[in-house]
Formats: sequence, structure tokens, C-alpha cells
Amino acid sequence: MPSTFFNTLSDAGLAWGFVSGAEPPSCRYVLEQRLGLVDPPLIAMGDGPDKPDPQGLLRLTAQLLDRHGAPAPGPLAPPVAYLGDTVTDVSTLLRARQAVPEQRWRALAVAPPHLHAADAQAAREGYEQQLVRAGAEAILATTAAVIEAMEAWLVAIDQERATLEVSGP
Repeated sequence: MPSTFFNTLSDAGLAWGFVSGAEPPSCRYVLEQRLGLVDPPLIAMGDGPDKPDPQGLLRLTAQLLDRHGAPAPGPLAPPVAYLGDTVTDVSTLLRARQAVPEQRWRALAVAPPHLHAADAQAAREGYEQQLVRAGAEAILATTAAVIEAMEAWLVAIDQERATLEVSGP
């Protein structure tokens, strides 16, 4: 994933960060040295309980919202999506939703890179079904597809709000 992807997210008005089960030095190496990111928002191993406990995701969400001057997680905060590649990632989002049910949450998933090889299509499809059964609300073909998925979700939210305003409470 090129660092320009993260610039595109930011340019689209989407805040982003990382929740990882890896140790902080490993995360920082990959994010800063390999992807070229500068001090990316990160909650790594030891910064909170292991996933699927949602505390790391909730902490990162609060940090990102605060950094962008948005309200704390809740009904007035911008929607939050979490893109992961494991059932544990999906479970983490679902538990965050239980912890802060008034926040708009979206569980997005993508199969890991090794399942995108041409000879792994059946394995990828089976894995994606596991992600759906775990609660993923959308399966993305690639990580880069998150921009389009988020834009579509935000449009749907705006349409829902407009409908509510027209029809009243």
C-alpha cells in the first residue's frame, strides 16, 4: 500500500489510524519505514488489551475524533469504520459497537494478501464467508476500495438524515 493511499484518505476527509496486535517497534517499522508514514496514529500491542477487546479501537477512535475537532464517540460524532482482515478484527468492531451503541460503526473486511493469488480464489471466498458470518457488513476486494466504500456509506447516512428531517421524528 503506497503512502499516497493515506494522503487520498486524508484528502477525502477520512481520518485513519491503526490498531495492531503486533509490537510497537514492528508496527512503526512497517508504517514509517516501509510505507513512509510520519508518526501515524497507532494503538499497538501493550497499548491496550488484545483484540477482540475493543479498548484499543475505542482509544484510537477518541484520539482521531479529538485530533480532528469532532465530538467524542457517540451520536454526534462522525461515523467510524474499521477495516480488518481477520475474524478477530470484525469481532473487535462489534464489541466497540456494544460498548458505544450510539456511535455509528461499520465493520469492513478484506481477505489477507496471500488469499488474493489466482490459485487461492476458493480459499479466499471461504475466508470471506467466515468474515461475513462473524459480522462484516461489507467485504472489500482490496484495501484501496475502502475509499469508495466509505464515500457510499457517508452518502447513505446523509440520505437517511435528510429523510428523517423531511418526515420528522
